[in-house]
Amino acid sequence: MKQHTLHCQIAFAFLAVMLTATFGQAANFTLFSKDLGGQLSDRQVFSGFGCTGKNISPELRWQNAPSETKSFAVTVYDPDAPTGSGWWHWVVFNIPASVNQLTADAGNPLKSLAPKGSVQSITDYGKSGFGGACPPMGDKPHRYVFTVYALKVEKLDLDSASPPAMVGYYLNQNALAKASLISYYGR
Repeated sequence: MKQHTLHCQIAFAFLAVMLTATFGQAANFTLFSKDLGGQLSDRQVFSGFGCTGKNISPELRWQNAPSETKSFAVTVYDPDAPTGSGWWHWVVFNIPASVNQLTADAGNPLKSLAPKGSVQSITDYGKSGFGGACPPMGDKPHRYVFTVYALKVEKLDLDSASPPAMVGYYLNQNALAKASLISYYGR
């Protein structure tokens, strides 16, 4: 009986070390931005729909992704939009695993600043690329959730016409870890 108990203790200790190693690294996966603070600036505000911002996606960088990461994706989502389903402001995926940052304005497809091979699919504005904040006038400040996903696949078999909810489904199915930053904006 003592030997069985010892084997169980050893197996449990091994499992605990493996889980700590796996989730410990994912727990350190972190997203940073020198462009984002508690409130979005006019640089990240949409230009249109009654908003007069510059519509520039922020610089984003991440570190400590799980070692088995094969690609990354970045999304910006407003869960407070009065649509019943939130609002997708940016969806970019198939970012190579060797990349750990996006430069400011990488969300502008015309400037070709996004990493080679990455795909920017359509947002709830109906076009690809970054679409900044533009909550309804007088609404409480909205949360803008910037998330980087570490994925277990090299590529999602989707293209620039893929709707954001579909991309979100595949991101969640293939995520090893994710890290987020939240900024607010109201007008």
